[in-house]
Amino acid sequence: MIIFGRKIKPSTIGLYVLIIVITIIMLLPFAWMLSASLKFNREVFEFPIHWIPENPRWENYVQIWTKIPLGLFVFNTAKITIMVTLLQLFTSSFAAYAFAKLKFPYRDVLFLGYIATIAMPWQVYMVPQFILMREFGLYNTHWALIALQAFTAFGVFLMKQFYMSIPDELCEAARVDGMNEYQIWWKIMLPLSKPALSTLTIFTFVFAWNDFLGPMIYLTQTDLKTIQIGLRMFISQYSAEYGLIMAASVVAIVPVLAVFLALQRFFVEGVANAGLKG
Repeated sequence: MIIFGRKIKPSTIGLYVLIIVITIIMLLPFAWMLSASLKFNREVFEFPIHWIPENPRWENYVQIWTKIPLGLFVFNTAKITIMVTLLQLFTSSFAAYAFAKLKFPYRDVLFLGYIATIAMPWQVYMVPQFILMREFGLYNTHWALIALQAFTAFGVFLMKQFYMSIPDELCEAARVDGMNEYQIWWKIMLPLSKPALSTLTIFTFVFAWNDFLGPMIYLTQTDLKTIQIGLRMFISQYSAEYGLIMAASVVAIVPVLAVFLALQRFFVEGVANAGLKG
């Protein structure tokens, strides 16, 4: 078959059609949520579905800020998420440089032991972590969540795989020029690892922003809670206000969507390059 002057195989067309269909199916729940956020409660579950409301109720997006302290919840979540993301970028890239470019005793054994923690479910060590944070006096503070998420074995693994794709000769030349390891990491490795850092930023930001169980365990005061816990409170108090619930849910996903769209051009490149060497 010839399309736009190019010969395209039927199998290729079938693959594109399949991808488009799957994409539409995956986006339908989000489209319904956005549509429902602009409706009255009685209109939310109408069938057939009116995807474009006849009279959009923009007041829903105003009321959600007054029904609960949504602004405070967003601020708390942003504070925790930004700090966790920055700390993970620092610790992961720093440790990954050591594991990828430095030689020291038991390096591979330490790396294997650290990476093995990925296979251990969080629920296994959830109670010991809680006791530890309570003994440190961090219970019912944001620092408990920040301290527990400041390090990630997955981030170290991702960054190490990327650093291994950078020639060792580049580091050797920098050492000959008089650079120490800290300068090599800061001036050479970090600028070259933007795709991997962007990928890690997306994963970390999404996980920290959407974290529900951690804030549920460590935060009990209302003025400390995050947006995910706030949404749960909102649903508990206004279980019949479906339009408002959907509007609050849309607000909750906007920052995640913004971060992904800002960094998505690096995302595929970072994932691909992270697997070049192993």
